[in-house]
Amino acid sequence: MFESAFAESIIKKAIGKNIVEIEIINLRDYANDKYGTVDDKPFGGDVGMLLKVDIMDKCLENIKGHKVLMSARGKRYTQEKAEELVKCEELVFVCGHYEGVDQRIADHLVDEEISIGDFVTTGGELPAMTIIDSIVRLLPGVLGKDESSKIESFCKELDRKIEYPQYTRPSEYKGWKVPEVLLSGDPKLIDKFKKENS
Repeated sequence: MFESAFAESIIKKAIGKNIVEIEIINLRDYANDKYGTVDDKPFGGDVGMLLKVDIMDKCLENIKGHKVLMSARGKRYTQEKAEELVKCEELVFVCGHYEGVDQRIADHLVDEEISIGDFVTTGGELPAMTIIDSIVRLLPGVLGKDESSKIESFCKELDRKIEYPQYTRPSEYKGWKVPEVLLSGDPKLIDKFKKENS
């Protein structure tokens, strides 16, 4: 799942330029049995399976970096958080699957829990990929122009607002017209349009 997402677009380019290195760790490599068992039924008779604390501890014990658990209980992810995480030298994303993880993983083995919204996904993999993408694009040299990541939705420069609407050729299509101000060539008027429409 991770390999296909990281072999495309901006992340692929960042890896190719040696700006970022992404390592995928298979938790089953740390299993205690020949079957690669990494999860078990929860105490209390609930349904589903939880990733085991002993296996996760063995996996994480020699891994450096800021450890983030993808979790519905986590703090809501924002662009501001992306700008904070991009400053970390190394990040480790812990992804539960199906029912999640043994609570002791959250309590003792990670630095924080993050959620990408009030909904449930099958596992933490897709949310982790979303966060990784949002962080990688902030690294210097990843985008064609570093300014590209500075003037966009939710950035500091736009006071965390959504970016203004943008248009391209043709200037009219099916009677749908580009706002005249953007065709005016007047930088002050265009800047005013952008601020008013962010």
